[in-house]
Amino acid sequence: DFAVRPKTIESVISVSRICFKYGIPITLRGSGSGNYGQSVPLEGGLVMIMLDFNQITDFDVNNNEIVVQPGCIIADIDRFLSSHNRQLRLMPSTWKTASIGGFIAGGSGGIGSVRWGFLRDPGHLLGLEIVTVEENPKKIYLDASKAEALNHAYGTNGIITSLKLSTANLENWIEIAIDIDDFSYGIKLLTLFMNSAIDIFLCSFFQKDIVENLPPWSGKANGFHRLLLLVSPDGVSTVERLAKSSNAIFKKLGFERKYSSNGLRELTWNHTTLHIRAKDSNWTYLQMLLPLNEYEAIKNINLKWKSNILWHLEGVRQNGCQRIAALPLVRWQGEKLLNELITDCKSIGAVIFNPHVLTVEDGGLGVIDSDQVNTKKAYDQKGLLNPGKLKGWTD
Repeated sequence: DFAVRPKTIESVISVSRICFKYGIPITLRGSGSGNYGQSVPLEGGLVMIMLDFNQITDFDVNNNEIVVQPGCIIADIDRFLSSHNRQLRLMPSTWKTASIGGFIAGGSGGIGSVRWGFLRDPGHLLGLEIVTVEENPKKIYLDASKAEALNHAYGTNGIITSLKLSTANLENWIEIAIDIDDFSYGIKLLTLFMNSAIDIFLCSFFQKDIVENLPPWSGKANGFHRLLLLVSPDGVSTVERLAKSSNAIFKKLGFERKYSSNGLRELTWNHTTLHIRAKDSNWTYLQMLLPLNEYEAIKNINLKWKSNILWHLEGVRQNGCQRIAALPLVRWQGEKLLNELITDCKSIGAVIFNPHVLTVEDGGLGVIDSDQVNTKKAYDQKGLLNPGKLKGWTD
């Protein structure tokens, strides 16, 4: 119904107090780059735009922890950290426009997940400052343990006004493209790279039908499947050796120019989907963690769904183990067939993260997180924050 853009903590507290008094729903919004509808209001009310909370407020040179406001654009944080020889561990493919508060509240992983796992893994989010929604709103600091319940909660259980994050050593990554004509060998190479004693920040694999529809600057497909990697300089020779032993075409593209518009990062994770949908909006996608027999699982799905599913794979780390996540392109044929595909994927052992649903739980592991619900009880007693998105509260 209306929007506000607070510039101070006092403004946030004032808005929270008024909304509590009159029962007005509050939906928090950063730069709006999320693609699950995390910041789309379901019950009207007020949208609180946090982009003026965009300051880097502290960087501890002793433990390399950074404190930022939620409206900071991730690319700006990355530039600042670069001057201290550090970088963020995880970022979405929309990192040049995405705000950090939205990534923590609405994201799960992305570039860097092949090395650092997922956002909810211990060690990434080290603390939060929040404002409560109650008769007399309070500014509260939550340590890493208490902050976990607000990580990937769609802004349903507290107004985030500051975040403390861990960082990693800065690396000048080398961009590498590898073309291969055998799909199963491509998956084997992806697994080999993930399990090798090399430092990699990105490891993506695309079926040739996807490669053919990526932007022209990414290079011609020529009928090949493609792997894209960001590798530390001392790992390049190993990648080249493993690629050539599989009769793949190895291309060293040089040091990453990450602030240019045509980097490998902009071809991976959800940007892959964005590029394909820009050419044909009849495509949608799913997200899943594949079972350990990845190629057999994919082959079984292909027997039924054929050209209606195109495979995009990302190397990730889950519970300390290297795994393969899939973000396949799916031809939209209606809700019934989409749900049938989801059922088929679950039957072969895939864990589904469905981007076509509204709630935190249905888009994730499908289970209610009691910590998220109890935190909402404590900090949002009337359930005004992003109502309809936390299933555990609604049920």
